[in-house]
Amino acid sequence: MYSKPADYQLFSSKIIRWYEANPRELPWRGISDPYKIWLSEIILQQTRVAQGLPYYYKFVNAFPSVKDLALASEEEVLRLWQGLGYYSRARNLHACAQYIWSELEGEFPQTYLELLKLKGVGSYTAAAISSFAFGEVRAVVDGNVFRVLARYFGIETDIGSGRGKKEFEELANELIPKDQPGEFNQAMMDFGARLCVPKNPECDSCPLHESCFAYSKNMVKDLPVKLNKVKVKDRHIHYYLIRCADQWVWKKRVKGDIWEGLFDFPQVESITASASVELQMPAIAQEKREIPKKYRHILSHQRLHAVFSEVEVPKENLGILREWAEKEGYQLVEEERVEYLAKPKLIVNFLRDQGF
Repeated sequence: MYSKPADYQLFSSKIIRWYEANPRELPWRGISDPYKIWLSEIILQQTRVAQGLPYYYKFVNAFPSVKDLALASEEEVLRLWQGLGYYSRARNLHACAQYIWSELEGEFPQTYLELLKLKGVGSYTAAAISSFAFGEVRAVVDGNVFRVLARYFGIETDIGSGRGKKEFEELANELIPKDQPGEFNQAMMDFGARLCVPKNPECDSCPLHESCFAYSKNMVKDLPVKLNKVKVKDRHIHYYLIRCADQWVWKKRVKGDIWEGLFDFPQVESITASASVELQMPAIAQEKREIPKKYRHILSHQRLHAVFSEVEVPKENLGILREWAEKEGYQLVEEERVEYLAKPKLIVNFLRDQGF
């Protein structure tokens, strides 16, 4: 397709030799435990290794087996995931563990096609588990692999298209050596993450640069091609931290929400930062104070601009507050339990700044 089979072998052997000469010590490397490999791959989706590593340790310590994870509550899982973002990963992780424990008697599927049937497991994760844990000859194709292949072989097909994904997967599966599938996959991901990086790659020290298409054509900055960029929406949110004695008012995010299962505060949303919209609640507050600091939080498709107000309600009005909260779908939570609620990072950052 792009070069001769002999060139494929040379490419693969150079990638693996580079990997062997530049090892990276990570706790999920060199093991065949499908549970820990699966856990690491889910955590590292959309996440840098440096950020994901502490979460991996936290999950392995709290849930050392798929049984432990399956028997945990969703609230425990979300609380441990707090701050990592993309919370659907945590919910799928929990649901998948429950399925493996109850329906598969705790045994992980061993093939790519069987692994694809698990909730939250796509082609990338299935290939990673099957090759690392079970030695299946199946190439892993993530953003790093897209980049390496696009640059080296000069592929200008849009990586965000169905055609592009199929083209890259076919090529990667042509390249993968049958006797070292796991090593090749690890090598490709590491090569893209550490050497052939998106910006300012270390081309001069790259063992492949002499035969790299992008390097020879001065197209390193142009590849890979991704045409459909995500449009980011700005949202302006005013949060209200409402307290009465030792009770706080919280809102649990509902099913289908990007923060499903997490807790944040009652809020109102405005079209612009300057638009003034107030939370409608009974006239029972003793004091209301807007926090001067403004917060900005980036999600995959949204840019949140948030301000916070603290509302103090006298103890004698607790009954009215409770009635209003129940009517509006909020919950009253004792202050000592706040620490144990699973919360979005935006809320965690605010509470930390306020000394809670």
